[in-house]
Amino acid sequence: MTKPGYRFALFATLLAAVVVILGAYTRLSHSGLGCPDWPGCYGFIGVPMSEHAQGLAQSRFPAAPVEVAKGWAEMIHRYFAGTLGLVMLGLAVHALRQHGRAGQPVKLPLLLLGLVIVQAAFGMWTVTLKLWPQVVTLHLLGGFATLSLLFLLTVRLSGKAPTIPSIPPRLRLLAGAALALVIGQIALGGWVSSNYAAVACVDLPKCHGEWWPAMDFANGFHLSQHIGPNYLGGQLDSDARTAIHMTHRVGALLVTCMLLLLAWQLRAARLKRLATGVLLALAVQVCLGISNVIFHLPLLVAVAHNAGGAVLLMCMVLVNYCVRVPATAYARAATAKTALLQKSDVVRASNA
Repeated sequence: MTKPGYRFALFATLLAAVVVILGAYTRLSHSGLGCPDWPGCYGFIGVPMSEHAQGLAQSRFPAAPVEVAKGWAEMIHRYFAGTLGLVMLGLAVHALRQHGRAGQPVKLPLLLLGLVIVQAAFGMWTVTLKLWPQVVTLHLLGGFATLSLLFLLTVRLSGKAPTIPSIPPRLRLLAGAALALVIGQIALGGWVSSNYAAVACVDLPKCHGEWWPAMDFANGFHLSQHIGPNYLGGQLDSDARTAIHMTHRVGALLVTCMLLLLAWQLRAARLKRLATGVLLALAVQVCLGISNVIFHLPLLVAVAHNAGGAVLLMCMVLVNYCVRVPATAYARAATAKTALLQKSDVVRASNA
């Protein structure tokens, strides 16, 4: 039985998915600095379109020529993100009003409200710090965290999660490890994107015709690099970008092996639907990742790869939620069923 706020949470989850996809498009189309200021665009609430407005914009930001398409990509993302923030405020208010009602989460909606405020700050710093890779990557992770937690809230309010009598402890550990590994791989993907390393290797399965090409891990993962230059297009040399790219490839292999093992264990535990979902999400994501290399990062494929990462993360959230359903929930369900059967027996006996 669904709980109050379920449809509200579902709407917020779908809106968050749109925001994540729009953010990926903005980043991958090199529109992250389409508006050089925040929260407006060249001092306007939208992209300046008229000749007079563009002249005024150019006088305000002489080093940032107006590019209408990139400006709108950035502003549409901001509009949707702002709307999501208001929706999450509504979710938090609703949760507080329903406080004390059985099955109504309160801490999770409040956590989400705090997270979206932090995300707004990172959105501002993405622009003001001119695409500093550390901020861009954390902003991406924050978006994925927002989406996955909203999805978790939706699942909890749906009342449809299975109550499973017995789950092997090793399956819970495996599910947790798989979730951690997927989060790590998403972080690596964000680092690849923010440092423009996606096309550092244009052949597959080798890179530059070698299994282990020249790589500079020290500079590729130099997380304390200074703030200052404009990072649009990246600042690293070829060997550093190759190190980032190859690390992401190795991570993809580890994730694939881990999720295949997880799917096998889920099937062994008779959770075939979860296993099938994991395998489908993994297969699509692997195909999109390979396509990015073979076809040299086409925009739509790259955006779809980001969306695939979000789907895979939500699959891991669902798996972990399902395998961690408290045994007491199953016991309560079994007790209620027994009580119902006993009541039916009493009614039949009285009628007889």
